[in-house]
Amino acid sequence: MAQIDTVVFDMGGVLMTFDGMAFSRAFTQTDQDARALNDALFASPEWPLRDAGAVDDETILFTASSRLPERLHPALERALAGWTALSEPIPGMAEVACALKRGGAKLYVLSNAGMNIADQLGRSPAYEAFDGVVFSAAERVMKPDARIYRALCERYGLDPGQCLFVDDNALNVAGAERVGMSAYRFDGNVGAFKDALAGYGLTLA
Repeated sequence: MAQIDTVVFDMGGVLMTFDGMAFSRAFTQTDQDARALNDALFASPEWPLRDAGAVDDETILFTASSRLPERLHPALERALAGWTALSEPIPGMAEVACALKRGGAKLYVLSNAGMNIADQLGRSPAYEAFDGVVFSAAERVMKPDARIYRALCERYGLDPGQCLFVDDNALNVAGAERVGMSAYRFDGNVGAFKDALAGYGLTLA
């Protein structure tokens, strides 16, 4: 078995929060309006298409507007423009990433995300520690499709057998294993994740 020297992080749910209802509440006055906004925008069928690079924000705005009363259109516009500023670092994960970097690991991000990924990921204190980023909207393919994992490895000259992939989605974890990566499903327990890293021979410094 090859020695693990590279850690590949998912973004949403691992490095940064993504909570459509919390975002929607920030732009509305009532829970009812927040639910309506979330359903029309973040939980809509078009949102994954945005992450896949298949539709742009203008299309998202058009489709979401059709599901909302006109009085909520200004809130919709503000939410689409401003939600990334409400995404927060997952407590403790930036510190783990930076400790891995100091310990000699190479760090990458592989995320199903839209073209404005830097607006969200850039809020992580570990942002400067990453050696590269691959995301679905630019690749026009999403996890768990094997092509996006292979795109990461080919672009940065990585050996899948030397990579540990970290994601909160079981299907994405299985997708990484399918291309030869080791993989860990993150469930929010940072302490358990740190303990698991030692089992892969990774050092926190």
